[in-house]
Amino acid sequence: MTAVEGMSEVDRRPRTRVGPLSGIRVADFCWMGVGAVATRMLADFGAEVIKIEARDRLDMPRRLPIYKGEARSYGEEDPNPDPNKGGLFNNYSRNKLGVTINMKTDRGQQLVRQLISASSVVTENFAPGVMEKWGLTYDELDRLSPNVIYGRMSGFGHDGPHHRYKSYGPVVQAVSGMSFISGLPEREPSGWGLSYMDNQAAYYNSAALLMAVLHRNATGRGQEIDVSAVEAGINLLGPDLLNASVNGVATRRPGFPAGNRLLDQPAAPHGVYPASVSDTWIAIAVFDDEQWARLVAVLGEPEWTRDPKFTELKSRVAHQDELDEHISRWTAQRTSHESMELLQHAGVPAGAVQNARDLDETDPQIAHRGTFFELDHPVIGVAKFEGTPIRFTRTVQENWRSAPLLGEDNDYVFGDILGLDPAEVAELTEEGVI
Repeated sequence: MTAVEGMSEVDRRPRTRVGPLSGIRVADFCWMGVGAVATRMLADFGAEVIKIEARDRLDMPRRLPIYKGEARSYGEEDPNPDPNKGGLFNNYSRNKLGVTINMKTDRGQQLVRQLISASSVVTENFAPGVMEKWGLTYDELDRLSPNVIYGRMSGFGHDGPHHRYKSYGPVVQAVSGMSFISGLPEREPSGWGLSYMDNQAAYYNSAALLMAVLHRNATGRGQEIDVSAVEAGINLLGPDLLNASVNGVATRRPGFPAGNRLLDQPAAPHGVYPASVSDTWIAIAVFDDEQWARLVAVLGEPEWTRDPKFTELKSRVAHQDELDEHISRWTAQRTSHESMELLQHAGVPAGAVQNARDLDETDPQIAHRGTFFELDHPVIGVAKFEGTPIRFTRTVQENWRSAPLLGEDNDYVFGDILGLDPAEVAELTEEGVI
């Protein structure tokens, strides 16, 4: 099995890529996770993704700082701001090239059209209407690059009464119904805080782009792709939608959301329980009487487990509060990882509730899989990044470079790809076009 590979930053110059998507050039207008993570997947596996940016309106991920070596509160300003330090940008943009183009100038719009003509895929996740304002409709893109694939990624899609509404991950999560069903029983919806649906929708986007590439390989025809992040979120609501449409059951009702309890099949114990170290926890899920017998053996067969309330699954489900108290007293005597090892060895589904530091520093499974890998960067130095959770026997995820510096690849893209001579590139730089 091929391991994820990282490279030293000896040479950042663009080079021939390897991987199943090598030979595909993407003119990438994407920013934020819903688009940037989708095109990162393409870049990870060989596509030449050219990220198009503007110097006078930096992508938000470039404006979010990264701190190494000292803790700072969320939202605190970077005392030494640098658009090349943005932690989110560097995470989203590995393996990509980066150019800067001022779309407010006629020459800048000409350069974009030249770049599109030299590309076979175009991607964007602006608010609907931005690309049209520049005249970059699908018909125009197809004229510039016949049979182009045009991937459009937005919150609500590009038609319908709400298609011009602006959105970010938390908005998508709210409108799709995800926020409403989150939280604890008898409490108000809690929401998710961060933009998790950005990344979820991104994988739909990358899958759609790959299907379009397969379709073009088979038929020679490109197409326009329109992915709605709200609809991607709705795809995660199956049980709740079914309950409402078939049974007429309201989403907000006594006892729902169920927190850590399971509704669609009986299971008990089924929850998260305290461990011996403060604010550490272990998740345990027991689905049948056979697993319960194994759990009882690990617990040492205490007297309370012989109570008729706990000897059968149906009665355990009916007495979950009392059951959870017993389980919590046992889990509180050992660390979450000690409990996980004991239970897993006995065949009981259980897992330590890990935080980011656990994943990064101590989890042996994550370390074995090489989930995190290091890349060097001219500004932030060596940093860890999360890899793609896929392993192939023959296909390599080649991490050849960390994220591009602002405008780092202008000379290569405008010179080597578009054919401008160095004097013209220098002149365009001086004029603020690139």
